[in-house]
Amino acid sequence: MTSVPTPIPSRTQYVLEEIKRRILTGRLTPGQALVETDLAAQFGVSKTPVREALKTLAGTGLVVMSQYKGVTVRMVDADMAREVYDVRLLLEPEALRRAVRRGASLDAARDALTRADGAGDTAERSLANRAFHRALYVPCGNPLLGRMLDEVRDQAALVSAVAWAADPSWEREAGEHREILRLALDGDADGAARALHAHIASFVRRAFPEAEFDGESTAPEAQEEDGRS
Repeated sequence: MTSVPTPIPSRTQYVLEEIKRRILTGRLTPGQALVETDLAAQFGVSKTPVREALKTLAGTGLVVMSQYKGVTVRMVDADMAREVYDVRLLLEPEALRRAVRRGASLDAARDALTRADGAGDTAERSLANRAFHRALYVPCGNPLLGRMLDEVRDQAALVSAVAWAADPSWEREAGEHREILRLALDGDADGAARALHAHIASFVRRAFPEAEFDGESTAPEAQEEDGRS
């Protein structure tokens, strides 16, 4: 049987993915202007695919379009981090708990950890980190829950890029990732969910100590107090 060739991405899709990659790996920084003519020249395309790509990125919250300032990479502050990470704290640990309870394969998460450990630069490590988290929640058995987390995935990565630029903490987070995966592979759904919740909360608390998170009131730990103080 002949294999079906992989479709060549459209120019708009190519430009979209490249701009996104540059934003999420820190090559384009928050507040930086994105000029259509400059980007079109860099990518060797007309302004039309650049304009369409920027509209899509505005819809995902990575860039901001202003009548007066043009298009800029979205600024990251405590309010933005709180909004995004509240969603993650509420939904991501539960998605992982469900994935473990249904015995879903976590091979993709293991592969992402391996890629992160062997990453040659910050950009590669950042992309592997994104892949790890997504591999934990996608097999939860509820496609809508996965899509909801996908919707904030890029914004969460933007917060991370800003935090890592100020205070690289790859080694600590890699250790937390390994522990989360160990618990998940051992079948400890609640333990893995608690570890993931603590991992997400501690990261954003270090990066934005002034932010307050409603999601912490529903931390998985509260569900299993068993009379402990």
